[in-house]
Amino acid sequence: MPCNVVVLISGSGSNLQALIDSVAHDGNPARIAAVICNRAGAYGLERAEQAGITTGLLDHKQFDGREAFDAALIQTIDAHQPDLVVLAGFMRILTPGFVQHYAGRLLNIHPSLLPKHKGLHTHQRALEAGDTEHGCSVHFVTEELDGGPLVVQAVLPIKADDTAESLARRVHQQEHQIYPLAVRWFAEGRLRLGAQGAMLDGQPLPASGHLIRT
Repeated sequence: MPCNVVVLISGSGSNLQALIDSVAHDGNPARIAAVICNRAGAYGLERAEQAGITTGLLDHKQFDGREAFDAALIQTIDAHQPDLVVLAGFMRILTPGFVQHYAGRLLNIHPSLLPKHKGLHTHQRALEAGDTEHGCSVHFVTEELDGGPLVVQAVLPIKADDTAESLARRVHQQEHQIYPLAVRWFAEGRLRLGAQGAMLDGQPLPASGHLIRT
């Protein structure tokens, strides 16, 4: 049985494109059932349409507050009977009710080695902190912002001449590798959220998740 995936986006959808490309591979049970966006004109919607994927637009500015928007978003997502909901550059802080509704089937990617540098401007903050390594993290979403159990992290060295822009480019490349990997693991039934945290092949993952060094 295919694993129905609904992807939420707000912008250009480069991680969405990586997911679209990955599900085209033979044997990948993930199927992108729909792409839902909260911003009209986002290029990610065009990417989805070009791939023949159903799209939906739900403008958060049309709703009276976060709870009302999230309630409508749940209805829109659930119409596609998702097994997994994937946040791919979805620039909204989600309400506890939304997170609880999709507990154990909601993934996000963050451009830092969590728990370091939660929130925004992660590449600049890694440089300012004098970090020697940087990267990106896929995690299950919980009510704590950027704080859910880690699934997989790509780790790359910070070079002496790195800028925030050069770091961002290199991290983006790794995002496009590890996000499809985590989605495939989930679709294959290998990845689950257990009482102790993220589980891969029935074994608890370490607190840092599965590490991939580049």
